[in-house]
Amino acid sequence: MTPPIRFLAVDIDGTLLNPQLQISETDLAAMRRAHREGVEIALVTGRRHAFAMPIARQLGFDFWLMSSNGAITRSLDGETFHRDMLPAETCRKVCTELQDFRGNTVLTFDTEAKGAIALEHLDDLNTSIRKWLEKNAEFIEFVIPIEDALTRDPVQAMFCGTIARMRQAMDAIEASEFRQEITVLRTEYPARDLLMIDVLNRDCSKGHAVERWARYRGIPRDQVMAIGDNYNDIEMLAFAGVAFIMENAAPDMRRDGWRVTRSNAENGVAAAIEQVLGPK
Repeated sequence: MTPPIRFLAVDIDGTLLNPQLQISETDLAAMRRAHREGVEIALVTGRRHAFAMPIARQLGFDFWLMSSNGAITRSLDGETFHRDMLPAETCRKVCTELQDFRGNTVLTFDTEAKGAIALEHLDDLNTSIRKWLEKNAEFIEFVIPIEDALTRDPVQAMFCGTIARMRQAMDAIEASEFRQEITVLRTEYPARDLLMIDVLNRDCSKGHAVERWARYRGIPRDQVMAIGDNYNDIEMLAFAGVAFIMENAAPDMRRDGWRVTRSNAENGVAAAIEQVLGPK
């Protein structure tokens, strides 16, 4: 039988991962079932490629990983389908004009060595993303001023901090001269008072990555399914013909009429897949 969808794009944090940061056996079984039934799978995440790989390998089959909010699409074996870097000169403008948020600034690069992550110091970041910093310690390089790290195009600039502080940063970005040169995506966790702002190249997003792959594979959007939970998933959900948001998603994400599945604590990915593919 031909499945009702041909391509399934799934976010990782807050969606595929439960509150214990694990993939439940139920969600894992559902993803594997979709793959067996001929559905192409992609994990589409704000994480760097290397940071997403331990999660990706748990699925147990080959697929394409769309990392850094769609900037990079790469197989688990390292074959690159697409890269969309932020021009170094544009990133330099971002760092220079947002001087007041220098301590909240992180640059990431498409390499898996020390220097893949550049920042000036940890003082303003430790309280916000301490665990992420600890897990990525081997890749971090301290560069003062941070602009000196821009010897090549980065994947993105990222600003991390409290929600109130980062909303000020977003206002500064919106008022900047470089605004038309970039894409700005946000990921918000109110329970942790954490807001992450991702500054990417213009027209770079999860939605663009999913659309690019679907076009390459000849898959119409009405046969594309997406599942997500946060604001950086909006473009991906808007493109997909079959879109689900998690019960734990921000309440204002329900305004677009997307289907709501169970929360990430209640196997919401599996519930969404079963709604579309039918009972096992």
